[in-house]
Amino acid sequence: MMEAFLQPIKLSLFVSLLALIIVSVLGISIAWVMTKIHFRGKLWLDTVLLLPIVLPPTVIGFLLIIGFGRNGFLGILLDTLFDTSIIFTIWAAVLAAVVVAFPLMYQSVRTGMLQIDRNIEDAARVDGANEWEVFRQITLPLSKNSLITGITLSFARALGEFGATIMFAGNIPGKTQTIPTAIYVAFESNQMGLAWAWVLSIILVSFVMLLFLRKSA
Repeated sequence: MMEAFLQPIKLSLFVSLLALIIVSVLGISIAWVMTKIHFRGKLWLDTVLLLPIVLPPTVIGFLLIIGFGRNGFLGILLDTLFDTSIIFTIWAAVLAAVVVAFPLMYQSVRTGMLQIDRNIEDAARVDGANEWEVFRQITLPLSKNSLITGITLSFARALGEFGATIMFAGNIPGKTQTIPTAIYVAFESNQMGLAWAWVLSIILVSFVMLLFLRKSA
């Protein structure tokens, strides 16, 4: 019984933390490119990157199924190269979490980088620093608060993801059932005690994560 209760919590933490790592790498990298390089179509690309913020999660889930389904280009590619499909697997839950959480990380870090005084970075370059050193020693430290905000929002979004996850990854106990989907099933089956236990667990995890990040700011 206890293992059945803990399984969605463990799964949610795994999905959220892995998604956070992925969106952190992608968000910081792409935000840096978008703030440093000017090219035609940049506004269009920026809009596409932010689109998951305003799209309903069910639409995101639908598009993921279309793309990674048996007849989708990416689905066919995975089947051809690795003889596998990620739909209704833990990796589908991770991908869904990445898609919905990425814009929050990207927008937060991009905003922080745009606020940096370019003269500081230019001074470092004049002193002989290469682009990697400028990024690591100047850009990232000066974007710390925005980065923490992005981490907080992205983790919370990944942890609470429901719509895209239940469509793309399903709700398979012990395999793809996360806390939000477990709460939904418990509520639908009138298991209010169990639903409350999972609700309190996700509140506790979110509170601890938020407290840790705020103390680090």
